[in-house]
Amino acid sequence: MSLMLSIVMPAYNEEEVIETVVKQWTDLLTRQFPGENTRLIVVNDGSKDKTGQILDQIKSRYPKLMVVHQPNGGHGNAVVNGYRQAVALDSDYVFQTDSDDQFVTDDFARLWAKRTESPFILGYREERYDALPRLVITRILRWSITLIYGTHIMDSNIPFRLIRGSFLRKLLAQLPTPTPFAPNIFLAVMAKKAGFNTFDIPITHKERLTGTVSILKWKLLEVCFQSFKELAQFRFELAGKVKALRKPEPVTA
Repeated sequence: MSLMLSIVMPAYNEEEVIETVVKQWTDLLTRQFPGENTRLIVVNDGSKDKTGQILDQIKSRYPKLMVVHQPNGGHGNAVVNGYRQAVALDSDYVFQTDSDDQFVTDDFARLWAKRTESPFILGYREERYDALPRLVITRILRWSITLIYGTHIMDSNIPFRLIRGSFLRKLLAQLPTPTPFAPNIFLAVMAKKAGFNTFDIPITHKERLTGTVSILKWKLLEVCFQSFKELAQFRFELAGKVKALRKPEPVTA
């Protein structure tokens, strides 16, 4: 039986590196999954530079590349759109990463090796190269999740995660609406509270050299307050939502 694997990748103002990243991940798909039905779904989140134009220009050179254009809605909105595209393709597995060239494709194998042990597997940026505001937000969110949910996830918002397609479909059905500021956190919390091991596998994180760090446009306090508020509100809905996630998932080779 043919395997369907989709990689979901949001992109915003990454004209300097977008083709390099597309090549890296499509090469991985070709090398590691020869003959399989695989896709790299890049969601252009209303980029103001030439990212969208470049993606359209290179599509013919990268047959596995699927380009989705949307009005600017933020990273979280683009991620969810990509997830929904992957689910619509009946993907057996969905891997999500970012387009800023801060991750290495070799680390994908670390998560893939665990695919039969959990439907939801996370990487963990053991040494993280990000601007101070992002590091502060990450630390506050980690504390917030521990405080609100009584569970510990090392890197709940990491854009380096492998999710079984059938499980992702159920997760998306339970995701709050409108889409939260950081939906990946909510997916991680639901998976963890439903009893699944997320593993928190150490991976390489590189310094960002190009592109636009959109989070810096937000005031730090505003970001933290919004995320904490959304997480606190979701606490009252969580018990009912995880029931739908606890049904055993079929194992796909």
